[in-house]
Amino acid sequence: MSDVATTTDAAAPPARKRRALPVLLGLVAAVALGGGAFYAVYTGLILAPVPPGTALAPVDDDFAHIPVDGITVTLAPDSGAQVLRFSGQIEVAQGSQADMERLQPRFLDLINTYLRAVAVDELTDPAAIIRLRAQLLRRLQVVAGEGHVRDLLITEFILQ
Repeated sequence: MSDVATTTDAAAPPARKRRALPVLLGLVAAVALGGGAFYAVYTGLILAPVPPGTALAPVDDDFAHIPVDGITVTLAPDSGAQVLRFSGQIEVAQGSQADMERLQPRFLDLINTYLRAVAVDELTDPAAIIRLRAQLLRRLQVVAGEGHVRDLLITEFILQ
């Protein structure tokens, strides 16, 4: 019986060493990564402050705006509001401004048709303008073709 007890006692210490090895490796890796992150921040490799007077990103001035004059949409009588007034600006690439101005009647038709199709309860939702803007922008981009319409800026969105 004593032979069995000595073999189990001799096998116990290596098992403890095996359990401690991943913990020790994790601690070494954490110290190394923490030191590397400190060095990167301290030397300005990442998260460096922007010097005063320098712009964060150059402003791209290769665009033009096409105005979307006020569109008035009559709402359902039981909606609580009578009309929706909408106006905005369509941001287009500078090189295609003339072509996009020729498409302005189509843009107005698209916006008018879309706004008439939206349910009134969706218009009163606080996040509605974000969804409407994204939906209208995507539709304008499809009508204009790839690379012409860059953004839709909503300047007036009033439920009366």
